Amino acid sequence: MTAARDLDLVLLGATGFTGSLTASYLAEAVSSDGGPHGLRWGLAGRDLTKLGEVRDRLVQRWGQAVAGVELLQADVGDQAGLDAMAARTRVVITTVGPYLEYGEPVVRACAEAGTDYVDLTGEPEFVDEMYVRYHAVAQRTGARIVHACGFDSIPHDLGALFAVRHLDASGPVRMRGVVRASGMLSGGTFHSALGQFSRARQMRAAAEARKRAEPRPEGRRSRAVAGRPHRDPDLGYWLVPLPTIDPAIVARTGRALPAYGPDFSYSHYAGTKTLRYAVGGAAGLLGLVAAAQLGPVRRWLGARIPPGAGPDEARRASSWFRVDLIAEGDGRKVHARVSGGDPGYAETAKMLAESALCLALDDNPPSAGSVTTGVAMGAALTDRLQRAGIRFEIR
Repeated sequence: MTAARDLDLVLLGATGFTGSLTASYLAEAVSSDGGPHGLRWGLAGRDLTKLGEVRDRLVQRWGQAVAGVELLQADVGDQAGLDAMAARTRVVITTVGPYLEYGEPVVRACAEAGTDYVDLTGEPEFVDEMYVRYHAVAQRTGARIVHACGFDSIPHDLGALFAVRHLDASGPVRMRGVVRASGMLSGGTFHSALGQFSRARQMRAAAEARKRAEPRPEGRRSRAVAGRPHRDPDLGYWLVPLPTIDPAIVARTGRALPAYGPDFSYSHYAGTKTLRYAVGGAAGLLGLVAAAQLGPVRRWLGARIPPGAGPDEARRASSWFRVDLIAEGDGRKVHARVSGGDPGYAETAKMLAESALCLALDDNPPSAGSVTTGVAMGAALTDRLQRAGIRFEIR
């Protein structure tokens, strides 16, 4: 728990597309009946004029309950300014990415100040590097550094924890997660993916450095297992392995929590209704990985979906996601499902905001350092998300 501060949370990056959605979600929460009235929060960024315009729009939509939101000048290129911001608040939310390029100064400021941190990254290299550089610092100060607090990787991480607790097995547990979704890909997510696909060697080096530094539990193991394309006998979908950060996050929670049993394994897939779509999806993914290796092609692709852009409200309203998790152990099988609306924007902003509120306001399990959502918040965040309209159910 952080020491007394004059702010509960600060949102860095509120002038961007996802940042503005997160600000709007927080404004709605504090102005609604039963919301966290009296929340002391602020908006941070380089340009105070633009931040003021964001606050004005929030007041127009949600009323005077948000008129007192504080504006803080902070720039990822100014470490002293970030340090001052982190020292004032209990939690920092950052939507400023790609995180490999812009994220480290914010992590550093929070780790050194004992301030909790949440982000939207899906970049394994960044997460691994931040663990190596700042995990011990954050453990010493009591900061909780929680990456991947959006669609990467909350439905998978908390969904796996939800399934494991319902399975309640004492022996080995094998689990697979299957993602299906509609909606427009986030510009920031697309640019992060392109960057990571072009840095396979650096990603492996960062993963190896973390593996050397990170202790493993004694007498137990938890791992991500690469799957193979196949037809799922329970769901009826064709499955294509997904090279995302989600399996690593799930496995880390499994290593930290005894509830996952003595031997836990997780495989991660996209699900399609027909073999033709599965083959096409796999080919498209391989093509994107190959294209990311060529600088001019990568830049051309990046220009097609600029960071900070996003779909209109009608398009977001028609989008959805579903994550099915099949857990098997002790001769039993549990089918859990996490589902909701637009994964790339609306629900991601909701998950991010609720993660920060959970850290700031709720009674969470004791933890410090670089931790997952399952370890830092677990059931408390699951309950928050259920109240906010994201469904966790046993089928």
